[in-house]
Amino acid sequence: MSAVWRRWRVSMAWMWPRTRRLPRRPLPLLLPLPPPLPPARPVSLSKVTLEKRGQSISLEKKQERGFGEIRINLNWSRGEAKRSGGLLGGLFGGNRGIDLDLGCLWEAADGNKGCVQALGGTLGAYDEPPYVRHAGDDRTGDRPEGENMTVNGDHLPRLRRILIYAFIYEGVPNWAAADGVAMVRMAGHPDIEVRLDSPEANQGLCAIAMLENDGGRLKLTKEERYFRDHRELDMAYGWGLRWVAGSK
Repeated sequence: MSAVWRRWRVSMAWMWPRTRRLPRRPLPLLLPLPPPLPPARPVSLSKVTLEKRGQSISLEKKQERGFGEIRINLNWSRGEAKRSGGLLGGLFGGNRGIDLDLGCLWEAADGNKGCVQALGGTLGAYDEPPYVRHAGDDRTGDRPEGENMTVNGDHLPRLRRILIYAFIYEGVPNWAAADGVAMVRMAGHPDIEVRLDSPEANQGLCAIAMLENDGGRLKLTKEERYFRDHRELDMAYGWGLRWVAGSK
């Protein structure tokens, strides 16, 4: 074999690819697939709850004339009446539970102001100013529907603001025990719930919510601010009414 042939074989040996043993890779584990997520629940538009103080909702009218009848309801837990023993307790019923009264301060677009509540007999009117009507006081505390007011939403342009409030007429001022809840209802819109869930002790009155004419829209804001009486409420919101003692 010639020297040239030997050199060619050596050079070809360097060019020949060498096989390498690759390390074994572990086979992937076949894990079961997670179960599919349940379908998302549809958002209920039948009720909206204003949970925090200052939270608001703004609504547009669904009717050409306006918002129609706006119903405001106040309900609460009366608690068990503590009856005194003996014959007199049976005749006169002993001590009643908590008695809440619903009312409002109203301000018209022309600047007139006033109050609607059962105490003092200022029940208002629906088809004429102030376009707010109180349905009457639940003096027995036995009506399960609580107390009610209606606002004529077709006359919203003539109103500027309405401050809805409740006060404890009878019983210990214990808002936690009363567990009050206000509901605002109108046709074509979800019910709006305002719960009195941040109570303050030893205060006789609670500003629940503010209803405002916001450029033709209806704006409702949760207030839940507690006051000693009507005068303190008036001063806090700048109504400027003159208050005198009253009774049912």
